[in-house]
Parts: sequence; structure tokens; C-alpha cells
Amino acid sequence: MNNFAASTPAVPARVVDIIRKKRDGHELSPAEIERLIKGYTRGDIPDYQVSAWLMAGVLRGFTRPETAALTEVMLRSGEVLDLSEFSPKKVDKHSTGGVGDKTSLVLAPLVAAGGLLVPMISGRGLGHTGGTLDKLESIPGFNVHLSVAEFRSVLRACGCSMMGQTEEIAPADRKLYALRDVTGTVESPYLICASIMSKKLAEGIDALLLDVKTGCGAFMKSEEQAELLAELMVETGECMGKTVVALITNMDQPLGQKVGNALEVAEALEVMNGGGPSDLRHLCLELAAWMFVLGGACDSLPAARKTAGQMIDSGRALEKFREMVELQGGDPSVIDQPGKLPRSSRSLEVLSRAQGYVTAIACEAIGTACGVLGGGRERKEDAVDPSVGIVLHKKLGDRVSRNEPLSTVHYNSESRASRARQLIEESYQISDAPPAEPRPLVHRVIQGSGGN
Repeated sequence: MNNFAASTPAVPARVVDIIRKKRDGHELSPAEIERLIKGYTRGDIPDYQVSAWLMAGVLRGFTRPETAALTEVMLRSGEVLDLSEFSPKKVDKHSTGGVGDKTSLVLAPLVAAGGLLVPMISGRGLGHTGGTLDKLESIPGFNVHLSVAEFRSVLRACGCSMMGQTEEIAPADRKLYALRDVTGTVESPYLICASIMSKKLAEGIDALLLDVKTGCGAFMKSEEQAELLAELMVETGECMGKTVVALITNMDQPLGQKVGNALEVAEALEVMNGGGPSDLRHLCLELAAWMFVLGGACDSLPAARKTAGQMIDSGRALEKFREMVELQGGDPSVIDQPGKLPRSSRSLEVLSRAQGYVTAIACEAIGTACGVLGGGRERKEDAVDPSVGIVLHKKLGDRVSRNEPLSTVHYNSESRASRARQLIEESYQISDAPPAEPRPLVHRVIQGSGGN
């Protein structure tokens, strides 16, 4: 990916000139991108200058060569793991972010139970979407701050491990990820591509499954935006010698019924116990099936779907999750007693003001409401309250009566609850006639030139 670096012009003497160049819509050279990202990672360039560059990039866009160069320098900012000591194929999955998306909590142990290795480096909540690390940390004692040696040890013991970026792995992405979250620079497909692929390619994986969300609750609102992002990531992965497949999936309403860190862990446990909401269970099984195929554990999707179901129904996925929790310092008793997860001090019901059918849910507003409750961050330094969140009782197509509960809000602050309640009330659209058939959960599959 460095083959275009030799012909680039000299790097401007000042960072501000790099910012101006992007502001004015010009393509940055790999050397300019490398200087900016390396300087920021070292602490030589301040947040405010990189924030200005990020905003310029969001507004002006990035070219594919810029995206490739950015991914490369972020990937090389830390250690790229060599997991060749492990004989099973190494497969991971990443979601671009959605409301109520807790599939990673199910997939890592499920796929490991099926014989593959799942080294999963995850992120924090971003914008209106939740983060896998924040969810895991709602399990008392669970340690996501593993060293590379500890990560390897957990993988060796149980076949899956879930941790955050460290100083050793993609540290540039870790810093940029937190900065994007608080500067309104999340939505760029090019920045999302570089962020995801830099840390995923650093994992030493053989194959990667991407869950690219589209709809009102996703960063990519339109199908076209989602497809562009998916194509960028598949192309980037292929350039780095990896097998990558992307599924475009629906995020026009929250996935499952629970939104909020501890609540989502509880719902993931429901799925691993053979229950849970049908949409969440279906997507988990479909994603797991693709991971089994990509990792060579199954020859076809029908066979892989059957295997995924068996891992749930036999209890092997749940036991694998228990192993991982215990190995990473978490309290394994929450597996059988989810009531031990953090719980808010108060709750209230949001009642329907009309009678009819739920024809739309402003999904992003639900995610924002969870953040308002304390389930997300408004600033980098903010702490996340794992106990708060929202339980949806009505989703698209459901019949609702006047004064019937649409959702239950779990909260610890009256003022926050009042703001969240208003957002939730305004997010529901109730009409006399039922809505048209919803779009399928999986819209499209995008494979690279090496795909089947």
C-alpha cells in the first residue's frame, strides 16, 4: 500500500497547511497523512488541530488512496499480531454501529464453540450507538484492558477473547476514535473504513465478516452509503490479503428490545439460552453462519446455519461465554443470575398518546435517549452508567392502544429521564393503518473478487 509514496511532494512544514489543503478539497499525500497521524499518536499534535482536519475530511471527503494510506498508518502505529501459533482459522466480525446491536457478545463465544478462533478487538460507544467494550464492562470485574500476552492466553484457553485497543494495537485508531465521538466526525465512510480495518487487520485474522448497518439508526442512512462503506472495507481487506465479506443489514429500528449496556448483556444471555427476540436471534445465527463458512468450518451456509443453531441449543455457546468472562476477570455468576448486573434505581413507562400501529421509530433518537440517560458519552472523559437504558415493548408493525406502554426507561437521574422520555415519545409514529412489510434484516451480501 506504500507504492504511491515515492512520487508524493514534500510534506508541508506546518500542520496547519495540511489542514488547509484538506479544507480546500485537495488530496493529501501518504507522507502528509503519516505525519499528521504519527504526530497525533505521539502527542506532538493537539486535539484541536486533528479535530479541524477530521471535520475538513468529513465535509470534503477522502479519496480511496487517502483512505488506504490512512488505514495503513493507523494499522502500523502499533503491533500487528501474529497468531500463526494457533491452528484454527482466525475469524472476526465487526459491526458499523447500531442501536441495540449486541451481536458480538453472542458471536464470539458461539463461533469459538464451533471450533474457530475469534480474536475480537472492539470499541467504545460512538455517537448514538453503543460500544461492545462498555457492554462487557457492565459485567462486574470484566477486564477489557488486556495486554497482548493476556489476550493470547485467553485465546489459547477458550478460543475467543474480547478486548479494546491498547498502546500495542492500533493506538492511532484508539485516539482518533475517541476524538471523532465528541467532535461530530463519526459519519464519514472513509474514516469508518480506516478505523475498522486498521484494528481488525492488526488482529492477525484470516477472514473478517462485516455487518454494515443502514437505516435511520445507522451512521450510513442510505443503502448507497452503506454499500460504499462495505465496498471500501472489502477492497481494503483484499488489498491486505484477507478474505472479507460484508452484509448490509437493516437498522430502521433497534435490534432486539433492550438498549443500554447491562440490559443488552442480559438480552445477549437470553439468546445464548435459546430465547431472546426473534430479530436478534436471527441475525446472530446468520452472522455466525457466514463466519463458519469464511473460516472453513462449514462448506455451505445452510450447514453453517444448522451448526450455529446447535451451538446455541446445546448450551456450548453459553459455556464458552462463561469461560471467557471468568478468564477475563468477570463474575461468571451473572451468566445464571443476570439480576446481578448493574440495575438502575428507578424506572418509568413511556405511554402511547394514540391508538393504532407503530409505523416508524426514529431509531437514532432511541440511541440518543440512552446516551442522555448516561449510557453514552458527550465528552471523552465522561463515565458511562452501565445500569441505565430502555426496554422497548412496541416495535414496527405492533398494534398499540392509547396509554399502553411503548417502552420502559431505566434511569438514575430525574432530569435525564425527562429529556430521554421526550425523545422516545417523539420517536414513535402511530398510524391508523399498519405499515408495509418491513425490509428484510439482511439486504445484500458484498464479496470481493475472491468471493464465491
